[in-house]
Amino acid sequence: MTDRPAANRLPFILPGFGMGTAPLGGLFEAVSDQEAAATLKTAAEAGITYFDTAPRYGHGLAEERLGRLLAPSAGTDPVISTKTGWLLRPRPDGSPGEVITDWTERGIRESLEASLIRLGRSSVDILYLHDPDDYPDEIRRTAYPAVRKLRDEGLIRAVGFGMNHSGPLASYVAEFEVDVVLIAGRFSLLDHEALTTLLPLCAKTGTAVVVGGVFNTGLLADPSPGAMFNYRPAPAEALERARQCRALCDAYAVPLPAAAIQFPLLHAAVNSVVLGCRSAAEVTANAAAARFPIPDELWQRLARAGFVPEQLLDERTG
Repeated sequence: MTDRPAANRLPFILPGFGMGTAPLGGLFEAVSDQEAAATLKTAAEAGITYFDTAPRYGHGLAEERLGRLLAPSAGTDPVISTKTGWLLRPRPDGSPGEVITDWTERGIRESLEASLIRLGRSSVDILYLHDPDDYPDEIRRTAYPAVRKLRDEGLIRAVGFGMNHSGPLASYVAEFEVDVVLIAGRFSLLDHEALTTLLPLCAKTGTAVVVGGVFNTGLLADPSPGAMFNYRPAPAEALERARQCRALCDAYAVPLPAAAIQFPLLHAAVNSVVLGCRSAAEVTANAAAARFPIPDELWQRLARAGFVPEQLLDERTG
């Protein structure tokens, strides 16, 4: 997977493949410090230079580990994105406590300042407003103006929105000047929701697009009984569809994860795909899948079966 220097608002090029750090914060199961260190070391060795994190990932643990355990690179500095809109409130004993929303300028600044301390950085490349689905008035009045100020001050290089639903995200892109969006789970082999409004709008506005959740919480990595689909146990219909998709990939000797990872980049508006990794083995497997050659015939077969929108292949060949 190569970097895609598509025309957009960003003052830098987003690597085509990045690593999400929610697993390093203990998403679904705990990860030891040693495992986290090995994961980040392997990512650096694999040439991964984009890392996405957030205060809510393990109540600051993912950010702290990324800042402490990611070894300095001898080449280009990595691209780092984090998120804001939620404040961490520890208990008196110092253990993780509650997470509260705060879209005020003071709250946005406090969140970023704490993130920078955990990351050991003076600035980050992207600051996403994190899951602001239900807060359009607060975003309009205080949060968006606040992140614009942070960009003007050089504390961040790009303003973004990160969400799990493409409709509200498209509304924000239409209303504001947004440098980049992170859409999770809504543009995959099993879910084409983002194609209808968000991606065409981003192409028009020059908003860069990062796609996460390409495995839909695991189902497209391994469609076995007990697999998760969008953070819940996979229903029978989704499990069957994933198995059908895997069978088509098997017929071309292509691993299902390879098709799942590379699918979003069929759309010209998509700049990068980020994958959460909890181990060195996952980093190695995902990096290999991102580079695995996929024949055009397989994309065409997946399109006939409804896993790939036909228009993507028409645009690709046109």
